[in-house]
Amino acid sequence: MFVIKHNGGVIFVDNINAVLAENLKTLRANRKLSLDKVAELTGVSKTMLSQIERGESNPTIHTVWKIATGLKISFTALINQPQPDTVVVTKHDIQTLQEDNGKYRLYPFFPFDEGRRFEMYAVEIDKGGYLSADPHGAGTEEFITVFDGELTIRVNNEEYTVKTGESIRFRADRPHVYHNSGDSLTRMSMVIYYPDSV
Repeated sequence: MFVIKHNGGVIFVDNINAVLAENLKTLRANRKLSLDKVAELTGVSKTMLSQIERGESNPTIHTVWKIATGLKISFTALINQPQPDTVVVTKHDIQTLQEDNGKYRLYPFFPFDEGRRFEMYAVEIDKGGYLSADPHGAGTEEFITVFDGELTIRVNNEEYTVKTGESIRFRADRPHVYHNSGDSLTRMSMVIYYPDSV
């Protein structure tokens, strides 16, 4: 069992070395990249990359982030197991990520996939709950639909209130804040789209 701190929450991944090894080999083969080229792009040594691909290394989170950034992919693209063509996901199947003392709960139902360029989450925010997010990569967009409650989003110091049945799309490559400004639990879906250049 491998434990990763992520956005204040914890992700548990079984057999991370084997998954990381297979994902890195597949990405490298699909892009026709040599180990030397990946080392050049990521700043991670060829020796370390080779050990990771053989499942002989237990890399730090920092190293995995360096690989993801250098290859312009999401962190989860390296650590998630490939999915079959059809899959049903329940809340019991995923690890909840929490912020603001548990008032902000993120459910990563469909993590990033190289072929689709997006991630999909369900989010619950208790009354008064708050999350401040750093900018994502250039051109990244978020698409949010509120199903229950009210959400106030601040992007570049401009505020937008989204109520039940409403949606918002915004550029997420700048600082942004989510806040439950209503009187009840806010439930919403969130899709994060990454352009090809990210």
